[in-house]
Amino acid sequence: MPILDWMNKKQALTAADKTPYKVLVENKDLSYGDQSLGNMIIKGDNLEALKALLPYYKGQVKCIYIDPPYNTGKAFDHYDDNLEHSIWLSLMYPRLELLRDLLSEDGSIFVQIDDNEQSYLKLIMDEIFGRKNFVVCLPTIMNLKGNQDQFGFAGCHEYILSYAKDINNLTINNFIIEETENDDWKEDDFGLYKKGAPLRATGEEALREDRPYMFYPILLKDNKLSTISKEEFEKLYSKSMNKFNDEFLEQLKEFYIKKGFEVILPRVSDKIYGRWRWGYNENNINRLSYYVLITKNKGHFSLYKKQRPEIGDLPTRKPKSFLYKPEYSSGNGTSQIKKIFGNKSFDYPKPEELISDIIYLASNANDLVLDSFLGSGTTCAVAQKMNRRYIGIEMGEHAVTHCVPRMKKVIEGTDEVGISKNVNWKGGGGYTFYDLGNSIFDTEGNINNNIKFKDLAFHVWFSETKTPLEKYNHSPLIGIFKDTAYYLLYNGILGDKRISGGNCLTSKLLAKLPKHNGKKIIYGEVCRLSAEKLLKENIIFKQTPYDIKAR
Repeated sequence: MPILDWMNKKQALTAADKTPYKVLVENKDLSYGDQSLGNMIIKGDNLEALKALLPYYKGQVKCIYIDPPYNTGKAFDHYDDNLEHSIWLSLMYPRLELLRDLLSEDGSIFVQIDDNEQSYLKLIMDEIFGRKNFVVCLPTIMNLKGNQDQFGFAGCHEYILSYAKDINNLTINNFIIEETENDDWKEDDFGLYKKGAPLRATGEEALREDRPYMFYPILLKDNKLSTISKEEFEKLYSKSMNKFNDEFLEQLKEFYIKKGFEVILPRVSDKIYGRWRWGYNENNINRLSYYVLITKNKGHFSLYKKQRPEIGDLPTRKPKSFLYKPEYSSGNGTSQIKKIFGNKSFDYPKPEELISDIIYLASNANDLVLDSFLGSGTTCAVAQKMNRRYIGIEMGEHAVTHCVPRMKKVIEGTDEVGISKNVNWKGGGGYTFYDLGNSIFDTEGNINNNIKFKDLAFHVWFSETKTPLEKYNHSPLIGIFKDTAYYLLYNGILGDKRISGGNCLTSKLLAKLPKHNGKKIIYGEVCRLSAEKLLKENIIFKQTPYDIKAR
């Protein structure tokens, strides 16, 4: 597979591994609403924040949407969008690696970009996610009138590149047909329907002679459909003789026309009869009023099957390989920001309707959504309104000046922009705000003195199992993985509040530890047990900090 090379790529390939694990520090003053839901807004460099999330959320994110800097050569108020290609690629590569690690096995990522870096982005995502996991490149109409400032052509679109963690596990949801969409869905007394195939058979064996028991008059009066009686049908067509009684057919037509009926026959031409798709039986007669659509053109009636959604379902359609709605426009995103903040306080925000459709296609209720270029907070706002869990990361001050006040309005139910009306949003939910704290290890590889037991426990578990710790109990027994128990002796976990208290593995302390019959890996500062004792107890001792993988 062709791969892209650039200046400093070697450093970019190792940047994610070299990024230290930092602690996420809760900021109670900026948190809001119900914080038990696990929603997160993180202020800090997104490379460091993504690395900090790995011990907690590796393999758990269903949908990632990011709108990174486009490298357009313009200077924006809130981020530097004037980077050389090599710098931009070195910025994106390690972040995409970490985003891939955070995706669930059935998850997908959507990256919005324009022509400046789209082709380069495709190549590095092929490399990181695997070309076989490429899902689609979605041209997305953001300005139908076109950007008149562009050279040669008035630019109308951007792109959204999508990749799966594993294409074999991925499911993309169909769009629900909106009532306002020009998709021919209508409603009658029985529910939703749209025009389907003609009721007259087409293709092979579509003539009356091919299947004579599927030829009969259908009668129309007062916009209601019916047909001839069983006795009339049997006289019209003789099974024993396999012959039509055309003379009786003309009599039937004349009889019903006199009674005010329109007589509809499946004609191929004026002289050739076809047949219906349905045979003459009670079931098909009964569903004439339910399953048949009547049209009239130049005095002739045509019948079509009514296509209906399954009982209890809404009609849907497969998403197309480009995205367009008037609501996707950049101007709409700017208008939403003005309504929220009272002024244009952010450049080129994406409208809620676009983010909503991406989240809808790629996730379901209660799934976890992540945006590591959060900007003005649109993804978190939409995820909250759509009953998704969410993590948003933003390094700029607008994490505080934009994301926080916006999310407060959403939670309070006073945010009426974007999708609020469509989803009948009334408020609710909440999030916890986090700052990036110190690295777990200092530059010399020692554990920082202010690191709490919980943070180190999550790190030890992740470094050993490469999985997030799903359930945390404040106990020296961190958890059991593949019949191996992992223990951590650190900062007085057994009740000794001295900094070094309880961190030494002795026979007395071993007796206090939660029991496990299988293999045990115990982290601590010092071990006083003999090699024979360790072997007998099926223990592998690892010394902190030296045996903890710092990265």
